[in-house]
Amino acid sequence: MQMWLMLIGGLLGLALYHASFGFTTAWRNFIINRRGRGLRAQMLMLAVAVCLFFPALGAGELFGEEVRGYVRPLGFSVLIGAFIFGIGMQLGNGCASGNLYHAGGGQLRAIPSMFGFMVGGLWATADYEWWMELPQLAPVSLIEKNGIIGAIVLNLIIFAAIASFTVWLEKRTHGEVETDRPLRDITNWRRYLQGPWPFIWGALVLALLNFATLALTGRPWAVAVAYPLWGAKLAMLLEMELEFDFWTYWLQPGREIALEESLSSDVNSVMNAGVLLGAFLAAAMAGKFSFQWRLPFLHWIAALLGGVMLGYGATIAFGCNIGAYFGGIASGSLHGWLWLIAAFAGSYVGSYLRPLFKLDTKTSTRSAC
Repeated sequence: MQMWLMLIGGLLGLALYHASFGFTTAWRNFIINRRGRGLRAQMLMLAVAVCLFFPALGAGELFGEEVRGYVRPLGFSVLIGAFIFGIGMQLGNGCASGNLYHAGGGQLRAIPSMFGFMVGGLWATADYEWWMELPQLAPVSLIEKNGIIGAIVLNLIIFAAIASFTVWLEKRTHGEVETDRPLRDITNWRRYLQGPWPFIWGALVLALLNFATLALTGRPWAVAVAYPLWGAKLAMLLEMELEFDFWTYWLQPGREIALEESLSSDVNSVMNAGVLLGAFLAAAMAGKFSFQWRLPFLHWIAALLGGVMLGYGATIAFGCNIGAYFGGIASGSLHGWLWLIAAFAGSYVGSYLRPLFKLDTKTSTRSAC
């Protein structure tokens, strides 16, 4: 199975790179520039995902194998964790998946953010019990509450409303709506391998590959959960005296075993490695791979600080933009929507904190075609 996990991860990395499909820049572009092309692509991705996921999750099986979604409680840990994550996205200049494909493409500035992610994630595992003891509501599954069809229709209405709002605001601000330029020659196979891809391609491929992950592993794609494990492995390698045996986070099923086993046995680590490799191959095929590491000192500080916030926030909020936002909503869990609202609010704050670290607030627009 590890080979298939690496393959799916590689295809995810290729899609993320060629479509420049990020969450951080897309949100900031809407917040600062009132441009919603990236946000509309995310709504399309989610729309395809719920149509694929909900019937399988409602049945409880896919191709004869048991499947389950990410349905988590609603509480302060999600609300505050996602808010912290949203700020970290903008300071670290990338999210969980974004840093992986940036690093794979040669942008070494993602490394301090990824290191900070490990540190923040490990730190959060020490505080995990305290966060879980705060008031929270029981998990809410829209699939169980509204039925498969009802849940799909409800989600599609919300996606359409969000997309329509971005169109309205963009027209009001700019007088026109930014769109991907249509492909003129879909038979040019080099375009599929060398890119760039329209955002819509990235949206569709990510939804399909997440569904493939569900079929293969029995649960949706996740990224952030690997970082605390990497941090713990590094702490063990450095012989740091940390009492993992008494931390509630590591006492949960599967996590204590993960500490003892090789990272090659961890589903999330293997897929993350695949994303890195896929992005590297995509950059190489496009002739764009090059090491990019020269940045002002304050940018490195922002990346490290943002990474810590990403790791801490994701760990206490049951996931990142992939596991909680994408995976949570695709699972029909109400916590996915709570995560989106809180993380977007944090991203709004983070976007306006960027000048403190000499980071641009404007975003460049790639003309995908």
